[in-house]
Amino acid sequence: MTSKLAILGLGVALIASACGNGATDAEDASGSEVVVEDTPTSTTAPAAPSTTEAADEGPQPAVSVLPEGPSALRVNSADEFPPPLVDPELIVPGGPPPDGIPPIEDPVFLDVVDALERFDAAEAVVALEVDGDARAYPVQVMIWHEIVNDTVGGIPVSITYCPLCNSAVTYRREIRGVETTFGTSGRLFSSALVMYDRATETLWTHFDGKAVVGLLAGEELESLPSPLMAWGDFAATYPTGRVLDPDATGHSRDYGRNPYAGYDDETTEPFLFRGVVDPRAASKLRVVGVAVDDQATAFALDLVAGGDANATNAVVGETDIVIFWKAGQATALESREIEGGRDVGSVAVFLPVVDGENLVFAAEGGGFVDEQTGSVWNLAGEAVEGQFAGARLQQIPHLDTFWFAWATYQPGTELIEPAE
Repeated sequence: MTSKLAILGLGVALIASACGNGATDAEDASGSEVVVEDTPTSTTAPAAPSTTEAADEGPQPAVSVLPEGPSALRVNSADEFPPPLVDPELIVPGGPPPDGIPPIEDPVFLDVVDALERFDAAEAVVALEVDGDARAYPVQVMIWHEIVNDTVGGIPVSITYCPLCNSAVTYRREIRGVETTFGTSGRLFSSALVMYDRATETLWTHFDGKAVVGLLAGEELESLPSPLMAWGDFAATYPTGRVLDPDATGHSRDYGRNPYAGYDDETTEPFLFRGVVDPRAASKLRVVGVAVDDQATAFALDLVAGGDANATNAVVGETDIVIFWKAGQATALESREIEGGRDVGSVAVFLPVVDGENLVFAAEGGGFVDEQTGSVWNLAGEAVEGQFAGARLQQIPHLDTFWFAWATYQPGTELIEPAE
């Protein structure tokens, strides 16, 4: 009964601003009006980009590198597309039209040094660093927009965040070498954001970056590590980095307020979830999901968290990994204010190898040290003191998410919880 009441109480808020779903006029769980802008889309898929090859004999005819045809935003018939990866009937409307929850297309940034007081230190941000270009995308913004199309370190990327799954994933927004952008489809698959690419209007799942219905069904995007991190830790780790400016998104939203108040509650069930929850754990158990070489493991957050910091040396499949956890990040999905949730900490996952040497890590003084040399490492996997100073661990993409979502996309996953 508690779960059902919670879902009913949150229903309007979730329809207003959930992953790819919302209403044009609605109220959130707190009774405040939510206004979601409608952004019209084309009635047919846009012409696919093409390339021309320059040669000594002169310009060559353009060669289409992406297929042309109907849009999966409007056509559901499997006869029109390659075989879908999921049953189209399981991709359900969430409320608004495509881009009714508008992605940010031209992000504007502030230097970290100019924004130290702009955000609470415990506030969650999506942290992305590519070739020295470090950027933070505040969850107070992502929760209302879900996608930012950006270029970081010279790489075209789409940063995505699904509030219903509490998951952040970044993908290269290139398909078969063609650059495109992504929008919100207004639909959900297993309570998770369904994106669409604007080159062919194929539908893609947020969690694994796979094209599931449409002209490009079967394609898969390349992901980049972009963990959730406390703003204070991002600012300390990347003092020369930049942060997305909430005042320059081009949209009017109540940034800083959580329209999903009470959603991060392990006793409640996910919204519009049409699958079967793996019974090994509660639907909304917080997990750290790691997939390496086709092997997947979910580590219960309670297993990797502890004290001011904790290092968990583990194995996924046959690959050694280390999970760094540091206290100080507030869950964005619990209280009315983004920064007011309980402390769930920040997580990063790495290959514990430097110069061919496997390292074992422990937490010490709020940071991390390797047992081999005593070098001190930060949450970004960089050695800041000791023999390895300046070295960087290879970061592995992971997901801070709920059990129902991870188990849906990784049905063969191992689950590791604390011993009773």
